[in-house]
Amino acid sequence: MPRYEYKVVPAPAKGLKAKGIRSPVARFAHALASAMNELGAEGWSYLRTDTLPAEERAGLTRTKTTYHNMLVFRRELQEDVQLQEVAQSSPPPPTALELAFQAPQPVPRIAYEDAPEDAEDGPSASILTILQARRAETEDVNEIAAE
Repeated sequence: MPRYEYKVVPAPAKGLKAKGIRSPVARFAHALASAMNELGAEGWSYLRTDTLPAEERAGLTRTKTTYHNMLVFRRELQEDVQLQEVAQSSPPPPTALELAFQAPQPVPRIAYEDAPEDAEDGPSASILTILQARRAETEDVNEIAAE
């Protein structure tokens, strides 16, 4: 489900002059269209207009309620768009149930002939050296597979 970010801007209070536009209503419509096209070029889509009350100071001690027309725009979050593209391009990770029923990996057998000849501490030291070398090879293969 996509997530959105919202932008609320005040509606224009008066019209913009332009060539060929003479009436106040047409000037106001031109100002409104200009504001909407500006935000549309930035990727915002118009959602709705709301008239909202706001308390403002009137003199030293009084307040009065005024109403403001606000334009509400929204656009899809960029992180969500990128995450959706990645999710669609890569296969889903295996579930816990699939991992539980995977066939066990065979344990590699180590032949004593593979032992290095320069082992000074006897057969146990050479087997340890072989195990460390095999572990390093396995880690390298796993890193390449993870990429």
